[in-house]
Amino acid sequence: MDFNNQELYEYLKGFMSVKRAIAFDEVLSERTKYVSIILENISQPHNASAVLRSCDCFGIQDLHITEDKADYSVNKGVSLGSSKWLTLKRYGNENDSIEKCYSALRANGYAVAATSPAADSYSINNLPLDRPVALAFGTELLGLSDWAIENADYKVHIPMYGFTESFNISVAASLCMQTLSKRIRAENIDWGLSKEEMIELKIAWAKNTIKSSDKIVERYLTGHERD
Repeated sequence: MDFNNQELYEYLKGFMSVKRAIAFDEVLSERTKYVSIILENISQPHNASAVLRSCDCFGIQDLHITEDKADYSVNKGVSLGSSKWLTLKRYGNENDSIEKCYSALRANGYAVAATSPAADSYSINNLPLDRPVALAFGTELLGLSDWAIENADYKVHIPMYGFTESFNISVAASLCMQTLSKRIRAENIDWGLSKEEMIELKIAWAKNTIKSSDKIVERYLTGHERD
């Protein structure tokens, strides 16, 4: 663990309630980066915000966002502040943003699973979880781009038994997250965060909840340099 980061967090704890610090520990014990979410060109604020909220509720920390055809925006009334607890990774609005996203994830050991009703797709119930996985979702009208589907490691669908061909994006993402959240806990997978990741998130969360946190951190660092 980075001792300086631990010291910084101990300093920040002095500006938080004991209840808040305990809540950080409890939530982080259930947080995971083993499952991540990719959103390709999700522009509808309600859907974008609902996915954020579901990520937080199911303990999924990282959300990857590409915006080459539409800007990602959040409805704060739907997200209920969940964005301040998540790590949002944006890949810009260039035409190759989804390619950059896939490349970055693979460089960090992830497989990419594109949501698709294709006949050769895995059910979310048996999607391989031998390595970390990022689930890609597209727009409600068009779904994922052809490139995103063709270049994924897997295609995955949610089993359905009615006439309707698909769920809306926020429902689909929530169902997938619920399923994989249960599976990684049941299948003896090392899904938890490292100590280093936990302390980094504690610092980020503390800074997001403490008034004038930038000045407090600056004061701490200035004093630390003098020592």
